[in-house]
Amino acid sequence: MAKKDDVGRWGEDLATRYLAARGYEIVERNWRCPQGEIDIVARHDGAIVVVEVKTRSSAVFGHPFEAITPAKLARLNRLGFAWCVSHPGWHGRLRVDVIAIVGRPESAHAAHIEVFEAVRA
Repeated sequence: MAKKDDVGRWGEDLATRYLAARGYEIVERNWRCPQGEIDIVARHDGAIVVVEVKTRSSAVFGHPFEAITPAKLARLNRLGFAWCVSHPGWHGRLRVDVIAIVGRPESAHAAHIEVFEAVRA
């Protein structure tokens, strides 16, 4: 389990750097509430962006985007609204982006990163 957690943490760190390099303002990481957790909250193009990061060491068991089901997407939207309610000073439309990372920390230069912006069911 620790290895999986290490890969996930590495993926979130990589995603944060990737987003910041593309003009996203990182607002918060690993925000938690009773309904769950948001990996990254950012601001981009006037939107509050809930970013879900899915990291896999390989695609042998499927692409990371396959883990984003309609139920997961609905949950991410609910979490985004909960974040907005708990941070009333932040304004803008709400959007969900998903980042898929396939790679390993020991070969970070070979990691493959894909981003889907404004994911909808």
